[in-house]
Amino acid sequence: MEYLDKIKLVVAVAFTALSGWLGMLAVPVILLFVLATFDYITGLAAAKYRGNKISSYKGFQGIMKKVCLFYLIAVGAILDYTLLYASQYIGVDAKVNFVIASFVAVWLICNEIISILENMKDMNVNFPPFLEKLTQNIRTQMENESEGKIQSDTEDKKSGNETGSSNS
Repeated sequence: MEYLDKIKLVVAVAFTALSGWLGMLAVPVILLFVLATFDYITGLAAAKYRGNKISSYKGFQGIMKKVCLFYLIAVGAILDYTLLYASQYIGVDAKVNFVIASFVAVWLICNEIISILENMKDMNVNFPPFLEKLTQNIRTQMENESEGKIQSDTEDKKSGNETGSSNS
């Protein structure tokens, strides 16, 4: 087996294991990893254009911020599991996994894209203006949808109109 074939095999096994472990979160997590890497690289390049000094300390801070992105998805997944677990004991049949984690992942992906575009703008790279507007719109819609859902659920609970509750 040639060296390149071994690398392909290792990558295929790694992605298969990741997909099996993360399920529907695999694609957003992989996309976020790729975008976080691109953002880090374009951030380093843009720092030169901005006249900022690059240091190992700042580089380490940047890497730690990127690691925290994945911690945020993990927090979302933990909240999903907690809600799924709790729903079993209150008689709600919740079959959807990773709703909160998916929202977090998409929001973070949008932030990374916006940051990459800002870095490119600082490096005087031309790109279609609609990319930044589209990404910002998606992020805003995600924020509004999640806020609206949380607010309507809270209002329903306050007024006694909880889904699945019986007032007989």
